[in-house]
Order: sequence, then C-alpha cells, then structure tokens
Amino acid sequence: MTNPFDDMTDDIFADKKVLTESYQPETILERDEEIEEYRYALQDVLFGREPENVMLYGKAGLGKTAVTKYMMSALREEVQEREQADELFIHEINCNGKTVFMVVRQLVNTLLPENASPFPKRGLGTGDAFEELYRQLDRIGGTHLMVFDEIDHLDEVDTLLYELPRARSNGHISEAQVGIIGISNNYTFRKTLSSKVKDTLMETEIAFSPYDATELGTILSDRANQAFAEDTCDQSAIRRAAALAAQDMGNARQAIDLLRVGGEVALRQGANRVTDEHIGEARERVQRGRLKNRISDQTDHAQYVLEAIAYLEQREKTPVRSKEIQDVYEEVASACGADPLTTLKSIQDHLSDLHMLGFLHRYERNQGLSGGQYYEYELNLDPEIVIETRKEIEGPAVDER
Repeated sequence: MTNPFDDMTDDIFADKKVLTESYQPETILERDEEIEEYRYALQDVLFGREPENVMLYGKAGLGKTAVTKYMMSALREEVQEREQADELFIHEINCNGKTVFMVVRQLVNTLLPENASPFPKRGLGTGDAFEELYRQLDRIGGTHLMVFDEIDHLDEVDTLLYELPRARSNGHISEAQVGIIGISNNYTFRKTLSSKVKDTLMETEIAFSPYDATELGTILSDRANQAFAEDTCDQSAIRRAAALAAQDMGNARQAIDLLRVGGEVALRQGANRVTDEHIGEARERVQRGRLKNRISDQTDHAQYVLEAIAYLEQREKTPVRSKEIQDVYEEVASACGADPLTTLKSIQDHLSDLHMLGFLHRYERNQGLSGGQYYEYELNLDPEIVIETRKEIEGPAVDER
C-alpha cells in the first residue's frame, strides 16, 4: 500500500505562516493615523512619567492587537536608548472568560520572584490579590503597561479600571508607575462603565475603522509577496479577496484567510497558481467555517433550537411557529441526553436571541381578533451547516434524529 502523503506537494506557498493569524508583521500597513495617535499617547513613558491610559476600539480583524504588539515592541526598543525612561515591563492578558480575580492573580504570578509560590486560586479574595499586586509592583519598581485584550468580556471590569489607575494616587504604590491599555471589539464599551471609572481613566481613545478594498489590497499584496512562490498568485486573486472582504466586514483577517484558503484550493486542484476562481471557492469555505464557529459559540439549548429549525427547514415546514419548534427541540434535547427547557417562554427567548444574532428570519403575523399576533421563524443560513456542526459536536447521535 502506498503512503497517502506520497503525492503531496507545496509548490505554491513559499512561507505559509505569513497568512496565519499568529503572524506578526514587521511593518504595519494602512494604520498610520492610529499609530500616530498611539505614539503620542505613550510618549510619557520615554521621559519617566506616569503613562496615559489608552483604549482601542474596533471590530475583530481591524489591526488593534497587531498594532499594539508593534507599538509595544517599538517602545521597548526606544526605552533602552532613553536615559530618563524607567525600566519598562509590559504585561499582556486576554480577558475573555476571566474574572477580575483571575486577571489580578495572573498579574501577580508574572511578578512574583522565581522561587515564590503562586498566588492561590482559592481561599483569598480580589482585595487580597490587589494587595499582593501592589506589593510586587513596588518591589520591582519601573513602569508597567498592562495590556488587556478583549477587555469588554471581563466580569466586574469597573473594579479593575477603577483600582489600577488610582493605585499611585491612593498610596497603594510609590515605587512603580502603571498604565492601562484596553482593547475592545465593542465600540460602545465605554458607555457601560460607571461614571467614576470614566473620570478615573481619562484615557486616550483610538478607534479602528474597517479597511476599504484599496487598503486591504495593499495588505494582501504585501502578504502575498512573502507567502507565495514567485508567479504563483494572480493579482486578480488579490483584488478579489480584498473586494470580498471589504464588502463583508472590512476585516483584514478575513481577507488574509481568503488568500490562504485560495492557495489551499489551488493546491488541492493541482493548479500551479492561485486565480480569482480559487478565491471564489475559498469564500464559500471560509464563510462555512465562520458560521460553524458562531454556531459552536452558542449555548447548548440555543444549539438544540437551531438544530430543530434546521430539521423543520429540511422538511419544508418553515416558516414555523414557536410551539412547533418546541416539539422538535424537545426531541433534539432528549436525544442529546439533556433535560429540555419546559416552558414555551424559554424557547421564545432563545428564538429572539438567535434572531438578533442573525441566525433566523422572523415574520410577524396578524390574524385579527380571532387569531391574534404571533411570530414565525426560519433559518437565515444553510440547514446543512447547522446539522454538520451539530454532528461534529455531538457525534453519531445527530444522525439518529
């Protein structure tokens, strides 16, 4: 039997990692204005002064994290050349799924001496964690920039954003200086903060707007020159990937994904170059993958509701009322070994949420005095994607429904 990998080649890609999410470019393109705002916000660090707080806003894939990494690297380098600058420490934490206690504990553990025991997970509270953090900051001294990515996902965020900026003025630290850099996908995040936190932060706000097709074309051309072997990627493919991403979300990550998957499609088809046709096929694959991720992110019962509507859709029984959805939902939940939600109101709440998230179409019906008003629902996506995703999550049991 021949080895299944014998005939695999990689003639198109020269450096595929350039098209991955983890790649950090040496030069940031099409974000000159944001970088200019950023550098002025951080200039106090170079002169040994307390740093300003900075908040970055913008949807995912608009360069907030990449620009921040670039700026932190450049700042570290410049601090080495500045006599007035204190020693600089940069702490990067992703806040998704974390509590304030978990974040402060993580900061403490990065600051503790190597031979010290980690700060305990249990038995002490958030106040204890802050006290230990202040002790360690003063022990080390210097300037500390704390970069909180996805800060809008943090529970009790007001506590963190009130405590840290006031640590020095409240006498908690005297030998160290602290600055906060928050990165949020939510443009309205600041509105959710308490008035006392807003007054305390006095931050510089930097908004990242979606890229247009020209800007995405510049970014993709740069990546393509590094990622693909010579003459293996058509300019038309780059233009199409840029245009499709600009029409959708203006998202660089999506545009880069289209280019990478387009290369994979070309390889699979035995082509020696990436064309705009390959990008078209890549779009379907990328959209499918994104939808699967969004479905997987929903709660178990929301997924059961989606799966129920997908079956009704396949049986051509949609648009459909919530009571009929509930009947199929109960079968789906039971088949998954879960106790179904017992009230129609709970199903209607899930339907309302799924509609707001764009998974469902909702139609208002009015049958007058006799029938009253009610809603009917149908999927706003391919039912096969829902069922495929549910199969991946639940396994063979989905086939039995």
